[in-house]
Amino acid sequence: MSVQTTEYAASEIRSPASFFANRVFIYGALAFWAFICLFPIYWTITTSFKTAVDVTQGHLIPFVDFRPDWKGWRSLGLSPDSIFRTSTVRDEFIKRFMNSVITSVGASSLAIVIGSLAAYGLTRYRYHFAWFKNEDISFFFLSQLILPPVVLALPFLVLYREVGMLDTRIGLILLYTLMVLPIVIWIMRDQFNSIPVELEEAALVDGLSIWGAFFRIVMPIALPGMVAAFILAMVLCWNEYFFAALLTSTDAKTIPVMVASQTGSQGINWWSMAALATAAITPLAVIGIALERYLIMGMTAGAVK
Repeated sequence: MSVQTTEYAASEIRSPASFFANRVFIYGALAFWAFICLFPIYWTITTSFKTAVDVTQGHLIPFVDFRPDWKGWRSLGLSPDSIFRTSTVRDEFIKRFMNSVITSVGASSLAIVIGSLAAYGLTRYRYHFAWFKNEDISFFFLSQLILPPVVLALPFLVLYREVGMLDTRIGLILLYTLMVLPIVIWIMRDQFNSIPVELEEAALVDGLSIWGAFFRIVMPIALPGMVAAFILAMVLCWNEYFFAALLTSTDAKTIPVMVASQTGSQGINWWSMAALATAAITPLAVIGIALERYLIMGMTAGAVK
């Protein structure tokens, strides 16, 4: 063994103190970043249990800085002492919540169906329209995200008024589908690119049709990516505010519009807004935790060939 090889091997051997210091630094940085990411959620949840005085004084720790109160949840009719009573505010919240669920799930599902088929076609077939090829078509889809929503506000407002789709769930579903479709296509395009074509060719030799190979071979392999794309699309649709506020008035209003409306002549009702925000982020958190395995698999699929 040469001297250089020996010196290199010796340099690779780290002392226990150095190894421990590196681990402390890494986990410390991760803990600090987790604190930064989770603190707004903590602030929102605790604010829903504060009174006006606690909000203005910036109290942070329940039972230490302030005594939790159900004021924010009581204003929505969702506190333990008001949940079984008649409440018009709670009925309004449930209606807006269901609007968000229907529009988000509907748009995400439709975007997954259309986006998966479009992405599969872009990865398995070659297209040539004028100077547009597959790569150009894929970039064209993604380039639709460059336009700011305000540019499309007036055209969609006039179009929806003419076709009678203002303040309707179906109008929001179609618009949200167009909004998240480019992202779904790009995610599914990477998923299908990571699946060997030989698997489909073998299925065709065994007697399956193209659709049979797609549904029985390709889709089960690409399922994690579809779930990841579905969750991302649903999050974007769930949090969308601009078009929901512009194109709805009474019947199809969603949760983000209701959260933004928690203002009055005395100012912003922070406790009510925090309670609404907590109720709005809870379903997404539950879905993310329940589908975490698929989400991680979908995000990492295709990263390593």
